[in-house]
Amino acid sequence: MPDHDRWQGRNQVTANRRNGTASPAQGLEDILSAAAPRPRTSLPNVATTVTTVAALYFGREVFLPIAIALLLTFALAPLVSALKRVGIPRIAAVIASVLSAFAALALFSFIVVTQVSELAQNIPVYQTNILTKIRSLKETGVGGGIIAKLSRVVERVGQEIDRQDASLPAATPEKPPREPVPVEIIARERPLEVLQNIVGPLISPLGSAGLIIVVVIFMLLEREDLRDRFIRLVGYGDLHRTTEALQEAGKRVGRYLLMQLVVNIVYAIPIAAGLWILGIPNALLWGLLALALRFVPYIGPAIGMLLPLFLALAVAPGWSLVLWTAALFVVMELVTGNVVEPWLYGSRTGLSPLAIIVAAIFWTWLWGPLGLILSTPLTVCLVVLGRHVPQFEFLDVLFGNEPVLEPHARLYQRLLAGDPEEATDHAEEMLEEKYLFEFYDKVAIPALLLGERDRVRGVMGDLQRRQVAASALTLVANLDDDAQQEAAEEDVPPEAGEPGDHDDAAGADEADLPDGTDMSVLCAGGRGELDDAAAAMLAQVLEVQGATVSKVGFADIDPANIRRLELDAIDTVVVGFLNRDSVKHARFLVRRLKRAKAALRVGIVFWSETGNDDKETAEKLAHDMNADFVAHGMVDAVVGALSNEPPVAVKLIAKRRMRRQRAAPKKVQAATAS
Repeated sequence: MPDHDRWQGRNQVTANRRNGTASPAQGLEDILSAAAPRPRTSLPNVATTVTTVAALYFGREVFLPIAIALLLTFALAPLVSALKRVGIPRIAAVIASVLSAFAALALFSFIVVTQVSELAQNIPVYQTNILTKIRSLKETGVGGGIIAKLSRVVERVGQEIDRQDASLPAATPEKPPREPVPVEIIARERPLEVLQNIVGPLISPLGSAGLIIVVVIFMLLEREDLRDRFIRLVGYGDLHRTTEALQEAGKRVGRYLLMQLVVNIVYAIPIAAGLWILGIPNALLWGLLALALRFVPYIGPAIGMLLPLFLALAVAPGWSLVLWTAALFVVMELVTGNVVEPWLYGSRTGLSPLAIIVAAIFWTWLWGPLGLILSTPLTVCLVVLGRHVPQFEFLDVLFGNEPVLEPHARLYQRLLAGDPEEATDHAEEMLEEKYLFEFYDKVAIPALLLGERDRVRGVMGDLQRRQVAASALTLVANLDDDAQQEAAEEDVPPEAGEPGDHDDAAGADEADLPDGTDMSVLCAGGRGELDDAAAAMLAQVLEVQGATVSKVGFADIDPANIRRLELDAIDTVVVGFLNRDSVKHARFLVRRLKRAKAALRVGIVFWSETGNDDKETAEKLAHDMNADFVAHGMVDAVVGALSNEPPVAVKLIAKRRMRRQRAAPKKVQAATAS
């Protein structure tokens, strides 16, 4: 069904309800058909993907500076806004922010280059310690054999390379070989050429830096205009929504980049100080590298740790310095990941762990070392763009860490695959924050409704339907311990209970389920195995409320078997239906059950994903069916099943009464004639 027709149908349903023209059966169908599946996310075709990747690869000299400028724009935009709020003009705020940022980057680069040159001069000094450690390894019994074998292999390879091949013709020995004459080449370069050789390699980096500065300045100055042009391209149909989405995306990306920078600084300062205390040379260099490489999650800190570990191996003759250096990095990574990041902005980047690794590999192949450093921020930008712009939703699906399936669809997929154990794991995760009736009402019942919808469409066979129902019953059985624990918590007075348990859930629904002590309820499925699974879920919730519950299948309430039911000790019978076309069958069951026991309360549940807030429509439908109550969700079903109201008396249908009145004279005439 197209989106336009779907929304038009929902508007018509609302109008019918307001005008009071919707019949009870029609209202039920409207309720059951209110929820529609989400539209399928479209993926770009292969040609578009290949073209985009090829353009990024071959145009990296153009796109790389633009990407760096874009990220710096996101990072500097909050600073520019803060300076503007203070009263500084826009142009001055932009120039001051850009100059400050690039001055910091220039200082960072200068310190790194200075430290690297100093390290290169001191490397020969550490040669003695390295040779000493190698000799100590050779003297030990564990590593000596390996090192000796490797050394012999290298020597043999070298000898084989130097040995002349016997198959080649030997040189003519008529003339003795002449000794090579040493030649000294003196290059006579002009001063202009020397200057060109020195300045030439610096032109490209300096040109790229100048281009980035200019682009950042213009992006900050024309930020609103660029936003409007982007909206015109991808979101002109909904200006309000797209504008708010882009503003939120810009704030989130900028906040992430700034907070990541703060986290890296907090991580790098103790690293540099600790290495300096341990006596590792060029500690400032390793601290700065740790700051830069930590922009690459997982592999960045490991790369930043390898070089200091190698230097610790070369500086001291013993092994204690290596162990202390490794301990310093491990402790700082644990503290930063578990304390600093959650405290400042949360440890989540919005990317899945696999997406971070794949993004690092992709951007490194695409743009080299700079791509490795920019991989996570660039992918975060793409994911945020995918969350707010429908055309790029596939990016969020591919790289985001949020579940791409709704909870009920995810549960139905596990039931469909015959995997109730994983479904139980997901359910127990949700039950840490929700009550059992909420999970069944918002997740499990909608999952069964998806199954019923597939059955009606004819895509689910009998065997598969029974498998889904069996998996759902296994799920209910696996959650029995959670149900008993929740029932025990219900018995604890509020003063003795822990404050804050399920506060969010209770505040969201504000459902006060009645106490079911001394009440007996029979739960039954209406017309199939899936209805039996929904009835088992309702029965478990009623047991949590303290009621005595028994369950029967849909076959047990068949007209031929209703008389066999043990209804003497039953107060209420609740029959549930997942099918929207079961009104007539439900009316028939209500009449048969009430005839079996006059004092029996009978309730009907037409399960719905959205429930029903229209109490008047439900009451009309219950009156039309001669039922004690009609419910559409778990809360209304529990409230109706545990109600103390007297049962509704059985009423004869007007047509049947007239038929009997017409048949009475015929019977009298037949008796007289005989």
